[in-house]
Amino acid sequence: MMSPAPPLQAAVFSKASLYVGDLDRWVWEEQLFWLFNRIASVASVRVCRDQIRGTSLGYAYVNFHTVQDASFAKEMLNFTPVNGKPIRIMWSNRDPSFRKSGRANVFIKNLESRIDSKSLHDTFACFGTILSCKVASDINGKSKGYGFVQFEKEESASTAIDRLNGMLLNGKKVYVGLFIRRQERNKANKPLEFTNVYIKNLPETFTNDDLQRAFRSFGDITSAVVAKDKYGKSRCFGFVNFEKTDAAAAAVENLNGRILYDKVVFVGRAQKKAERQAELKAKYENERKERLKNLEGLELLKILMKHDA
Repeated sequence: MMSPAPPLQAAVFSKASLYVGDLDRWVWEEQLFWLFNRIASVASVRVCRDQIRGTSLGYAYVNFHTVQDASFAKEMLNFTPVNGKPIRIMWSNRDPSFRKSGRANVFIKNLESRIDSKSLHDTFACFGTILSCKVASDINGKSKGYGFVQFEKEESASTAIDRLNGMLLNGKKVYVGLFIRRQERNKANKPLEFTNVYIKNLPETFTNDDLQRAFRSFGDITSAVVAKDKYGKSRCFGFVNFEKTDAAAAAVENLNGRILYDKVVFVGRAQKKAERQAELKAKYENERKERLKNLEGLELLKILMKHDA
């Protein structure tokens, strides 16, 4: 049997070297050598261990004489059970910046308990070359209901998200989105800091002084302006700028949706025009994708049911 041509991404990584992860703690070099050497000639094997205790860290490196042999071994042995645990094989990449970047890395949650790393790989493989695929599991090997798929190309990740987010996998609706590092998630969850507040649906007779009186209980105000047209008539919206961000946030929290002089007003963070347009565009795009997903859902479900059968 001829070995397949190596994928293009192999050139980016260490030559003819594979990373083998998710190893049982009792797997030794001899066992991996025997397994991989049946597929292609192995140059060396190293199970990585704790420097003090000598216990396995759960991963190893298997080196071959040629990239073609490494590629063939990866294709043939990925997710093969060793000591009862499916191993996970990737091209060896010692560059930590690549591993930590999260580039083209897709996060999937709400997975059905029977979906393992191999079945997840099979589901996503049609979108492009996969560098790594893993379903998170506990110490007993039971799925935690979420996993990760890292593609070679960002376009593949985007397509997978567009096609599978919100779809049914084994009867459960899954979330599929770009993986976000913890630091970025914390930053995203941090409340926006702002001092300028936008108010709309104001009474027509409202003046700048009226606006200031309505909002001054929340903190010191630097300006309060009701927008007017060229004839001096109120446009029924305005802006209040506070000295401190907590005062602005309190005004939004307490007055948004409340009745002000018989009018239900909107109170929110003031946004620049470009920011509002981007937000509206994103909202429209999400609604469009949701409609497409609803149309594609039935056909995808049929494909997955046929695959399971």
